[in-house]
Amino acid sequence: MPTFIRLCALGLVLILAQFIAPTAHATAADQPATGQAGAAAECGRGRTVVRNTNAAANWAPVTPAKWQFPGDQVILAEAGEQRPGPRRPFEYAVLKKGPEFGSVQIDAEVRLDTPTSVSNRDVIIVFGYRSDTEFYYTHLSQDNTIYPHNGIFVVNNADRLRIDDQWNGQVGAPPAVTDEQWHKVRVRFCTDTGRISVFVDGSATPLMTATDHTFTAGRVGFGSFDNIGRVRGLTVTGTPACKTD
Repeated sequence: MPTFIRLCALGLVLILAQFIAPTAHATAADQPATGQAGAAAECGRGRTVVRNTNAAANWAPVTPAKWQFPGDQVILAEAGEQRPGPRRPFEYAVLKKGPEFGSVQIDAEVRLDTPTSVSNRDVIIVFGYRSDTEFYYTHLSQDNTIYPHNGIFVVNNADRLRIDDQWNGQVGAPPAVTDEQWHKVRVRFCTDTGRISVFVDGSATPLMTATDHTFTAGRVGFGSFDNIGRVRGLTVTGTPACKTD
């Protein structure tokens, strides 16, 4: 057996022992949906689960001073600032707990703390994270009328590129967040098909969809461009990925 395969297998055993509990069976919420929405659900994303993610030690923020970790949630308390390099979210934190994932489902509750009077406010869910200039994210915004808002994007060592099916050049999917309340968000990514689906508030129909094969594995995260917000109950379910490059 090649050395990197042996090391990868050993690493996964250690990770599973420390952080992860396999689910006994799929719940009703995990059952494949029908039609287009079911493409990501049917890809066999795996049953490795990472939960209880609120502790500060589990996160790697871009700017740690802007974040708060009270124990029951993760708070981006200060707006980010644009950084050198390609156009991408200004401030986010990457989840360090558990392995990198290939096919994955991310479940969480998010809240936008920026007042509703700011029409372009946003929070983001990061997935497929490889580096600060290589990742996917879904942008959850009150505005859906300009290119960078309320969609699915890929950052691949260049300015973020919009890839969701809903954007028609003038308007995208209905606004994901229009108040200052908590909202349930589910992001599914199937690496086999490249299918990405974003669900909001328990809807069986995805608010946003995309198909892309740029990245096949990575970590997840939470953040914003230049607003403030928070996440709680973040749970990641998927197939651990072994890096061989």
